[in-house]
Amino acid sequence: MTALPSPRSAGLSGPWGRLSIATKQIVWAWTFLALPVLFFAAVRFYPTLEGFYLSLTDWDLLNEARFIGLDNYRKLFADPVFWQVFRNTFAYLVFGTPIAIVLSFAIAYYLDRVTVLHGLIRALYFLPYLTTAAAMAWVWRWFYQPPPIGVINSILGSLGIPAQPFLRSIEQALPAIMLTAIWAHLGFQIIIFMAGLRAIPTSYYEAARIDGLGEGAILRRITIPLLKPTTVFLVVFSSIGFLRIFDQVYNMTSNDPGGPLNSTKPLVLMIYQTAFSSYQMGYAAAQTVVLFVILFSISMAQLWILRSR
Repeated sequence: MTALPSPRSAGLSGPWGRLSIATKQIVWAWTFLALPVLFFAAVRFYPTLEGFYLSLTDWDLLNEARFIGLDNYRKLFADPVFWQVFRNTFAYLVFGTPIAIVLSFAIAYYLDRVTVLHGLIRALYFLPYLTTAAAMAWVWRWFYQPPPIGVINSILGSLGIPAQPFLRSIEQALPAIMLTAIWAHLGFQIIIFMAGLRAIPTSYYEAARIDGLGEGAILRRITIPLLKPTTVFLVVFSSIGFLRIFDQVYNMTSNDPGGPLNSTKPLVLMIYQTAFSSYQMGYAAAQTVVLFVILFSISMAQLWILRSR
């Protein structure tokens, strides 16, 4: 009489039992990742695709979306306000990012050598990053007020320098807001740079000093090259932050958001006003697609730079 195989031996001889260990690990990994991937697809990918579709429609929230093709993009690229906003957005990026990176690296480089009250000083630099963006923007708005209310103009007056218009000036408003944005994220960038500096083996520095290299040569030949991954990350992180700047501009120019005369308005604020003030959802979606393309291009540039190492 032939004995029946046990359930255990039958399971091992089935399709699952014939799989290799590596294949089983992949199956289990995707089993555990299935729910997060589906959630991410529903929360991220579907709204993104829906945004692309809405950019091809005319929709005001009250009526059904009407397909109009590329009319929103034609209208956008023919709008002089868009090109003003586009220049503002890239002004934040082109000037804000290098200043933030150089300043944060210089502070981190010298702060890393401080031994007295090192933790306290590092915490003081990081504190603005933890502050609510709206509260911080309103404090800086108070700083920029005319005398005798504004702190900065009061200091300038005590030095014999005429009061400056700052947020009320077409030329000074954008740099004033940019300075606030740089200061707000400076602490985070300093902490990341310091982590990168601490990750460099001290043996490299010891060997360089034995070879007679000075501090300047060590900085150029060892520190800066080995900080490339950290620098790339912070450049991309800072660039995306400046391209998406909103809180500082909206709160510091709340009487005339993006003013004066659109001189400080970034693309994100234009999208917000188009969608929730004018209720032109299709037109706002087209602006969002343009911003998405810019952010995507920067992300691809980051991957290319990292692969080139």
